[in-house]
Amino acid sequence: MLGLAARSVRQRPGRFLATLLSAFLGAAIIMTFNSLHDTANAPGVDKASADTLTTAASVVGGYGTLLVFFAIASTLTVNVRQRTEEIALLRTTGATPAQITGMIVGESVAVALAGALLATGPAVLGGTVLLDVFQDSGQVAGTVHHSFGPVALISGLGVSLLAATGAALLAVRRATDAATGRRRRTDRKRRFASWAALLTGALAVASTFAMNSTDAALMAAPAYGAILLSVGFALVSTRLLRTVLGHVEPLLTALTGASGYLAVRTLRRRAPELSGILMPLILFTGMATATLYMQGVENDAIAASGLTRSVADKSLETLNLTVVGVIVVFACVMLVNSLYAATAYRVREFGQQRLAGATPAQVLGTVALEGVVLTVTGVFFGTLAALAGILPFTAVRTDGLLPGRGPGIWLAVVATAAAATLATSLLTARRGIRVPAVDAVDLAA
Repeated sequence: MLGLAARSVRQRPGRFLATLLSAFLGAAIIMTFNSLHDTANAPGVDKASADTLTTAASVVGGYGTLLVFFAIASTLTVNVRQRTEEIALLRTTGATPAQITGMIVGESVAVALAGALLATGPAVLGGTVLLDVFQDSGQVAGTVHHSFGPVALISGLGVSLLAATGAALLAVRRATDAATGRRRRTDRKRRFASWAALLTGALAVASTFAMNSTDAALMAAPAYGAILLSVGFALVSTRLLRTVLGHVEPLLTALTGASGYLAVRTLRRRAPELSGILMPLILFTGMATATLYMQGVENDAIAASGLTRSVADKSLETLNLTVVGVIVVFACVMLVNSLYAATAYRVREFGQQRLAGATPAQVLGTVALEGVVLTVTGVFFGTLAALAGILPFTAVRTDGLLPGRGPGIWLAVVATAAAATLATSLLTARRGIRVPAVDAVDLAA
């Protein structure tokens, strides 16, 4: 099966491009920040600089590991679901479930390894640039030189390979459960994990009220709480999407006619597949909104007190903004990869709709409405998770309830999510409908 996996990758390189890109960016970010561990442990580095570098590497390294797994998992899930007929054909020719699992895991590991190796050069450059940022802000001494060592290399390769292996096993298991009728058991496990994340997140948010406004770790509890709440919503994104559809279907159909009818029916039928798109939307909205608003509240509180910002305050701001940057990059990559793979796979469906009488404009209108519903759903639940962290932090830090920054940050986050969703889906669908309808229907599903 390993030989079959290698031949599969060579014959269908385009299918694995999304996974390669996710592994490449993930390994690049992980090695970039973990190289700060190597730099901090180098001879001659003072304690203050070493503490700053270690904190940044540890925090962003943790975020990066989580996001790498989600990115690879989302792309692999879409990939495996699109290979149902191929997997069924292998089963009929005598392949066992273990052999099929070995083939898909082997493909994933090979692609992830290639992505991690390609990311080594950019990670060295990124680590040097990141160190310059810390030195320019006065958080690290100018005499410290960047070091790229075993911690960065081993962590990048290890996390990428482990994420690819775990995500591939999960994707194959989901596909197998769906084919053998064990979907209900899988859904119960996801609901249990979702409730666990939601409960833990709520406890973390509630612990904010037990802290003082001047505590150095005040932002940690609501920030992690908002992240866990976002993860909890993302784990049951299929159920959330169906709930939203039940409420908006009459209005959407009345306002948009045939395109709205087709969009609702398609979203209902493809809700499990679209969970891979809602996950990055919810995570991006929740994590980016919470982190940016909390940092804004912190900056306003320091300015109102008349105190000069310390090196620790500057370090925290740099770290938070860096985390948001990592989230933006990864969430957009996850979103674009999942949308591109899911929409490009629908060429045959688009051809069938056109042969049934739908015009190209109606097909594009359907895809646009699907994107709007997905964006609204992801933004709504991501915003709920973010508010759960922002409001307690603001209440404790400023004795107020709402942050004074206004809706500008939230609107920027929503605009980024909407632009990535609609642009990717519409451009991919437009490319798909250029294929003549008869030829599109003849394509293998």
